[in-house]
Amino acid sequence: MEVSALAKKLWCVHKQLIVIITPLLFLPLIFALPDKEGKCLYVVVLMATFWCTEALPLAITAMLPVCLFPTLGILPSKEVCPQYFLETNFLFLSGLVMASSIEEWGLHRRIALKVLSIVGVQPAWLILGMMLTSSFLSMWLSNTATTAMMLPIANAILESLFGDLETLKSKCTNKEDTENDAHSTKLQSLPSMLSEKQILSRDSEDAPETPDPRSTEEIQSEAQYQLQVWKGFLICIPYAASIGGTATLTGTAPNLILIGQLKSYYPECDLINFGSWFAFAFPLMLLFLFVGWLWIAFLYGGLNTRLCFKKEDHRAKAEARAKAMIIEDYKKLGPINFAEGAISFFFILFAVLLFTRDPKFVTGWAVFFKKGYVSDAVTGVIIVSILFFFPSQKPSLHWWFDPLVSNTPYVPLLSWKKAQDSVPWNIILLLGGGFAMAKACEESGLASWIGSYLQPLAQVPPAAAVMLITAFLACFTEFASNTATIIIFLPVIAELANHVSVNPLYFMIPATVGCSYAFMLPVSTPPNSIAFASGHLRIKDMVKTGFVMNILGILCVSMAMNTWGHAMFDLGSYPEWAHPINSTAGATSIRLSPIQNTTL
Repeated sequence: MEVSALAKKLWCVHKQLIVIITPLLFLPLIFALPDKEGKCLYVVVLMATFWCTEALPLAITAMLPVCLFPTLGILPSKEVCPQYFLETNFLFLSGLVMASSIEEWGLHRRIALKVLSIVGVQPAWLILGMMLTSSFLSMWLSNTATTAMMLPIANAILESLFGDLETLKSKCTNKEDTENDAHSTKLQSLPSMLSEKQILSRDSEDAPETPDPRSTEEIQSEAQYQLQVWKGFLICIPYAASIGGTATLTGTAPNLILIGQLKSYYPECDLINFGSWFAFAFPLMLLFLFVGWLWIAFLYGGLNTRLCFKKEDHRAKAEARAKAMIIEDYKKLGPINFAEGAISFFFILFAVLLFTRDPKFVTGWAVFFKKGYVSDAVTGVIIVSILFFFPSQKPSLHWWFDPLVSNTPYVPLLSWKKAQDSVPWNIILLLGGGFAMAKACEESGLASWIGSYLQPLAQVPPAAAVMLITAFLACFTEFASNTATIIIFLPVIAELANHVSVNPLYFMIPATVGCSYAFMLPVSTPPNSIAFASGHLRIKDMVKTGFVMNILGILCVSMAMNTWGHAMFDLGSYPEWAHPINSTAGATSIRLSPIQNTTL
């Protein structure tokens, strides 16, 4: 058999081979290290390999602790299983249910069109509008759902601005664009994208073409410019969705994993909750969005003198058509109905109650309850529970007393079937697997054992370490799930902070945020994959744009940590709540003694 044929057959079964070979390959870890530490490291490496290669579905890998930790004598099952539904998971679940209600009644489409009608139709302003809208929606909806909803809106606007994409490409005869047509990989897109696009563009047909007085060179140059702008539109949406998810605790899974592991490692740390995280991460999101917008608009031709000076030309007419289309599509939605108004009210109430429960810089409403009893999860579950019985139609006394009125069934704002279909239960299992892994690393003494080998890093200045940690995780997450990445590395980073006498939050927060900054490859995140699936982007477009975006993100995180983050979380000293304590009786090693307070 030829080598190439054998290689193809091996590739067909490579996932099965990984599942079989990996446990055997890492088996020496169990015997080469101390008992519990070696067994725990074996499970961690095994899960990390399966997560990075996706040899097993992510959720199935996340459930391996349920069988491996008890059978290897690391943790009893009664301590492993509860990790899969901690209060952090309920907070995440409540955010997902709220997002499904917003999608059910189309409130996200109304918000998007309203923002785009305000910012204007010049390419740079539209890119900014797309980024602002995508980032705001992804604070509450999943990044994937936000991208899937916004891309059809962008395509409809672009078709109004520039006409059909294939016609536009035919006007470009340069080699680069020909290669783009030949090598663009079209993946299967989400079903919702087609229906959204039909909604947005069904009455926005292009007008019949009129003779163009411009020369061939001018037409070709303009077409090349328009293709660049088209790429800028498509690429800015997944990037903004990833950035926006970092602004709230429920916006993306790594944020919740940070909270869960903080509660596991540092039970007395109560500095991070929905309000305090939002106060830190929202300004960071705005800063990164602004510099990211400048870079994308500069790279794809949006920044020019037309931003400051009006000019009546071919572009101005196209922009007028696009603006008319946006306004027309918004009018088609009609006035806000009762259901949309109710969802808006509960959405605002959801955000306000989470933000004001215990924002740290002022007294929150949690003081009216017994200390430590009410958490963000309680708030979230209360609000979303109301959605399942609150009516979607305006109640009327007339309906009760008029026998002639039709007896239509009672419809709440959200049905359980809709919520069940919308909630990604695999992510909840993934969160649980991360918490179980963190618990085992702590109880077995593995985290302390790894931390003892990180002592040489104490020579690195903390500010430089922040940049290195953010850069490393931003690069690693290009090839692995951001959730799996933070699960694997956060316990190690926590121990690193302990061993170098630095406030753990100073390292853990940038690591968490950095995991969401995956911009360079289509496989890095589902939003990137959806944008690439349009077939109009090449990998080199994403690498070129994403590389600089990663650098900008690292600089923004470093700036945030050393300015307002430093003041908010008192990062200049080693806190009392972070002093290592003795491990529980099940551990085989003892944590280091308390470290003296030091300043950065």
